[in-house]
Amino acid sequence: MTFRVATLNLEQDHKRWDARRELIVEQLGEIRPDVCCLNEVCIPRQTARWLQAEASARHGLNYALVQQSRPGALSGVDGEAILTRFPIVETANLDYRARDSVAQVARLDIEGRLVDIYVTHLYMSRGEDSLRLYQVQQLLDWVSARDDVDARVVCGDFNATLDAPSAALMAGHFEPSQTEPTAFTPLEDEDGEPSHPYWDRLDRCIDYIWVSGALEVRESMVCFNKPSPTDPTLWPSDHAGVWADIDLI
Repeated sequence: MTFRVATLNLEQDHKRWDARRELIVEQLGEIRPDVCCLNEVCIPRQTARWLQAEASARHGLNYALVQQSRPGALSGVDGEAILTRFPIVETANLDYRARDSVAQVARLDIEGRLVDIYVTHLYMSRGEDSLRLYQVQQLLDWVSARDDVDARVVCGDFNATLDAPSAALMAGHFEPSQTEPTAFTPLEDEDGEPSHPYWDRLDRCIDYIWVSGALEVRESMVCFNKPSPTDPTLWPSDHAGVWADIDLI
C-alpha cells in the first residue's frame, strides 16, 4: 500500500492570501495527496475549511478535516490542521506549554492498519534552538507513549536544519523523507516587502515529513514551490512544502 503525504506552512492569511490561495489549491490538485498537513491555519478566516471545500469542488478530492488551535492567547489566531481521505479513528493534541505551540495527531485507518499522522510547528527560526530541542523532547515522549500503531508520520515546520540539535534529535528517531530547501520563498507582500528579509531565499530545509515504523519512503520532493505565471513575487506561501510517497509495509 502506497499513500501520499504533503505538508505546508500556510503563513496564516498574510501576504496576499486571497491571491496566493489560488496557487495553493491549484497545486494541491496537481499533487493530490491522500493526507495534507497544514501549519498556520488562520482561524478567523477558516483557511483550512476553504481549502477542503475547494479541493472537493475543483479536483474531486474529498477530505475530512481536523484542526487544533494553538493554546493561550493565540487560540483565536492560528493552528494546525490535517486533511485526510482515510477514516479517522481518533485525534489528540499536545500543548508544549512553551511559546503557545501545539502538536496534533490523527490516528488513521489505512486499509485496516493504524497510522498516526502528526503535525506540529516548532519555535520560530530566529529563536534559540534550545527551546525547539525542548519541544522535540516532549514530542518524542508523546509519540513514544502512543506506541500501539503500525507506523507514524510527523509533518510540519521545525524551523531548524538537520545540523541543529533539535532536528538532529528528531533524525535519531525518525527518517526525513527529503532535505531539499523549503525556506524561504521570494513571496512579497503588497508593499514589496519580502517574507523573512533577514534570510536568504530557499537555502535551507526546515519543513519535513518524518517517518518511522512499518514505512518506506518511495519518493519525496519539494512542492507548493511554483510562483504565479504572471507575478514572480506571488508564491503559494513563504515556505515551500514537501510531499512523499510512502509504502506501508
